Amino acid sequence: MTPVARISAAIEVLDDIIDRRRPAADALKDWGLAHRFAGSKDRRAIGDLVFDALRHRSSSAFAAGGENGRAIILGLFRVHRGLDVAAIEQLISGERFAPPPLTDEERTALGTDCLAGAPDHVRGDYPEWLADELGRVFGADVVAEMQAMAASAPLDLRVNTLKSEPDNAARELAAELGRAPERPPLSPLCLRLPLEPERGEPHIASTECFLKGHIEIQDLGSQLAAEFAGARPGMQVLDFCAGGGGKTLAMAPAMQNHGQIFAYDSDRRRLAPIHDRLARAGIRNVQVRTPKPGSDVLDDLERRMDLVLVDAPCTGTGTWRRNPDAKWRIRPGSLAERQKDQAAVIEAASRYVKTGGRLAYITCSLLESENSDRVAAFLADHPGFDVVAPDTLVSAFEAEAMIETGSAVRRLPLGLMLTPRQSGTDGFFIAVLARRS
Repeated sequence: MTPVARISAAIEVLDDIIDRRRPAADALKDWGLAHRFAGSKDRRAIGDLVFDALRHRSSSAFAAGGENGRAIILGLFRVHRGLDVAAIEQLISGERFAPPPLTDEERTALGTDCLAGAPDHVRGDYPEWLADELGRVFGADVVAEMQAMAASAPLDLRVNTLKSEPDNAARELAAELGRAPERPPLSPLCLRLPLEPERGEPHIASTECFLKGHIEIQDLGSQLAAEFAGARPGMQVLDFCAGGGGKTLAMAPAMQNHGQIFAYDSDRRRLAPIHDRLARAGIRNVQVRTPKPGSDVLDDLERRMDLVLVDAPCTGTGTWRRNPDAKWRIRPGSLAERQKDQAAVIEAASRYVKTGGRLAYITCSLLESENSDRVAAFLADHPGFDVVAPDTLVSAFEAEAMIETGSAVRRLPLGLMLTPRQSGTDGFFIAVLARRS
């Protein structure tokens, strides 16, 4: 396919996403099935253009004076790829397979710098109905924070210290991939591969380094959230919403295979991948508790756990770098449902925390209504729990990792927040509560 034909295809896919409110991956898959002449490089290029457009959908559409796929692509080229009107006209020329030429209205809109006076939600590329929610936590920095959330995310890996060391894993990975990973300053265990669009994302799961269990794919924010929870050797730990096991696999090396982690999830399908992951990582101190109909598989753990980790279901607003179409599909009703789920899950998990034990509440959300509000509501109903001061969590982490976080980790009254702009991670909230009675 020619470059202009790829642009036409991207416009077609975007219109499908907008008109039918479809996930981008589904729309791209269906386009590929209907256009089998397109090769893998074509499909990847079209997908990259579609996802880039979705990251900047609001600002791009505003700049081009429209709301459809064509306007979004035109605005993307003008605002985010730095093309002037003449350069855009060469791409949007009307020649064979190219989109039709620019109209006078489009030419005028693209020639005007209109974003300077645009509303915050347009410049920050987030849904207008979330403006108050995001303003609560970010205030005057909301546009800068959300522009960082609209950028592409790197590929982060966590070194499994049960099988390797960071320097060795970095050398091994560099030899296999032909490029050295970066070492983010917030964690000695993270290896980062920045995006290289011309090469595409490497298939880490096929590398020897991964197959031997030396590394796991995990965003640095998720790694740090597990660290702040504070699992240590000898503890009894319950990962109450374990899913595929990402945070269980991060906590086990921190515990040096001593103590016990109980991995549980109410959905046995989400829990299924954990078994192979544990075997590959060489982890021996995890019991997987798979739910069974009519049976309480956690009954024997009540009030026995030193640490209960709740990776709560949420809207995923902190993962918009990786799922840019999700921010345009989220609705107030789904936020309300997630808040109910969060209240239920933190209530259920609290029964397993022993006196003197801790409950770590984690979301990949930026919204206070899913974060601090849920913690505050739980504390109001459970006077036997107190919040562990965020500064205390940071100090313990810095002493253990021998690093200084500075302003990279934001301290809120009831917890910690990580964001792309401050931390170079996905968005995460972490609060730790201690049971005193």
